[in-house]
Amino acid sequence: MEFLKQLFTWWNGQTLNTRFFTWRKGELVGTDEAGNKYYRASSAIPDSIAERRWVIYNGYAEASAIPPGWHGWMHHRTDTPPSQETYAPRDWQQPHRPNATGTAAAYRPPGSIVGGRPAAVVAPDYQAWKPE
Repeated sequence: MEFLKQLFTWWNGQTLNTRFFTWRKGELVGTDEAGNKYYRASSAIPDSIAERRWVIYNGYAEASAIPPGWHGWMHHRTDTPPSQETYAPRDWQQPHRPNATGTAAAYRPPGSIVGGRPAAVVAPDYQAWKPE
């Protein structure tokens, strides 16, 4: 079953071509708390970016599942991956949460059809003029 997933889908982990490329050229840089694995390889195109970086998701491929530190490394904002530096989050920083759109945990404002709560009764801001 895993072979068929890798052959026909790209959203369930990695495809066969990605597995082959990772085996052939990839260097494991680190793993985040969600189990995603991060790789790098020298770029094959001269005079372009120094290295190619990619992630193998643990389960469903969802870009919002990448924590902020790894996101910066993936987009070449920093050369040092989070696995090679000591990072302590600040007091005001919250733990990473993936995008909840399309799930039961998604935000639903009051009055939304899916929200289940009735819309709030709104009082008019003005009194309409009526001729006498």
